[in-house]
Amino acid sequence: MLQQTTVKAVGPYYHRFLEKFPTVQDLASAERDAVLAAWAGLGYYSRARNLHACAQQVVALGGFPHTVEGLLTLPGIGAYTAAAVAAIAFGVPVVPVDGNVERITARLFAIEAPLPAARKTLAQLGAQLNEGKAAQARPSDFAQALFDLGASLCAPRSPACGVCPWQGHCAGQKTGLAPSLPRRTPKAVKPVRYGVHFLVVDEAAQVLLRKRPETGLLAAMTELPGTEWRTTPWPQAEALRHAPVPADWQPCGTVKHVFTHFTLEVSVFAAQVKRFSNQAGQVGFLAPVGQVASLSLPSVMMKCLKAGLKTLEG
Repeated sequence: MLQQTTVKAVGPYYHRFLEKFPTVQDLASAERDAVLAAWAGLGYYSRARNLHACAQQVVALGGFPHTVEGLLTLPGIGAYTAAAVAAIAFGVPVVPVDGNVERITARLFAIEAPLPAARKTLAQLGAQLNEGKAAQARPSDFAQALFDLGASLCAPRSPACGVCPWQGHCAGQKTGLAPSLPRRTPKAVKPVRYGVHFLVVDEAAQVLLRKRPETGLLAAMTELPGTEWRTTPWPQAEALRHAPVPADWQPCGTVKHVFTHFTLEVSVFAAQVKRFSNQAGQVGFLAPVGQVASLSLPSVMMKCLKAGLKTLEG
């Protein structure tokens, strides 16, 4: 959960997740939709799908692999996670190189090449930080100490070099470069995509929903029916041709959501019908409005839902 997400945001999700799935066996035997629903709101949903698949593989193996190589065979486990689990859980003398450790390494060795191009160099140098006897003897403590050093003294801005235990060995501190490292290549402006989604509710307070495809962005998550997300805006007349059922559609404004590689702007329309026809079953499925929060709706769809409900309650 902490990959790409802050501790503050993760806390409540983490505790609720462990209440639902207290053991690896519980997680492995759960329905994938239940796992996605528990994850809804955290974003980067491939993490949840991989976590579920990983739990199933661990159960099939009879336990977690204890080596970096073994951990790398599990779904969703990359180099950093494998090293972190190996060092912290199993005492393997390896250095997990995350963003904090990249920053420490860039400053220690005064690496001025910008990220992401410098990432391979920083990983190679970071892997050598545990060459001392104490670090080799206590790999779990050393890995966690590195994380704490990067999160506190060696912070991104205004590093506390004067009290850092490594100040005497830090080339960045000696040259005065530490606060400016690591350097980064300027980010490109994110492109914008445009979509339209429709909220329709009947007199029994049921809402029409559908599942996204099994692959791609937000795979297998639940959403409001709508259009594709494209690079040009949808004129209202064209957008309404994609409405899931005939109804008196009301515009609800625009919802904006930022993904990793693009910004999405969604035009939301809402309508109320007396009852759904058989056509609705060809579009998706019905769910009580009061239970939607327990389904696997990603954050962008929750925003659309709230915008639509606000218009209907207007």
